[in-house]
Amino acid sequence: MKTIGLIGGMSWESSKIYYEYTNSIVKERLGGSHSAKSIMTSVDFSEIEELTFQGNWNKIGDLMANHAVKLEKAGADMTLLCTNTIHLVSDRITQSTAIPFLHIADAAGEAIQAAGLKKVALLGTKFTMEKDFYTKILQDKYHLEVIIPSEEERQTVHSIIYDELVKGKFAEASKQVCIQIIENLITKGAEGVILGCTELPLLISESDVAIPTFNTTLIHAQKAVDFALANS
Repeated sequence: MKTIGLIGGMSWESSKIYYEYTNSIVKERLGGSHSAKSIMTSVDFSEIEELTFQGNWNKIGDLMANHAVKLEKAGADMTLLCTNTIHLVSDRITQSTAIPFLHIADAAGEAIQAAGLKKVALLGTKFTMEKDFYTKILQDKYHLEVIIPSEEERQTVHSIIYDELVKGKFAEASKQVCIQIIENLITKGAEGVILGCTELPLLISESDVAIPTFNTTLIHAQKAVDFALANS
């Protein structure tokens, strides 16, 4: 079994789910008392949050590269970034390390393609929804049509993520708001919805909406275990 390297803390609310998922999936596949071999390095999210709002992506890239190098030196066989948004600087990780980097948009794209869908909605932070680092992979590599909420709805989802979810607050009112936004996207032809923030699946479940949801935390963790168990 290969060792999974995790860069966490963005936020720790979802990072702990990564740890739970990778271990439970390994146990499910191998049985007995098996668990995942993993190494996690975790950031102070307050620092990352401040830098994102400043638009200082170069500094964030430096931090992610440093943490990825730590994982490689510690013996990780792959790197996972336990967040959607910070994949904006994923090229800094791939440039700084020799071990494979498992991109969360690739994991999502493969899952959507396997489900046979062509048009999907994307929910996440404004950075994830509005910049092309995520949607470009889905469009160019997996030939998916990606639609996003209106500008006002994007701000609403963004605020729910930063003001509530990353702080461990999961309010029913916010859940209903997100469900309504998804329903609006369904009227625009969305066949599925990417929960493109690793905290969103903690608020919204598959049973809450009428179309398939793609839990990027779970999908990413499954991809990591696939890699870890390959040829073992």
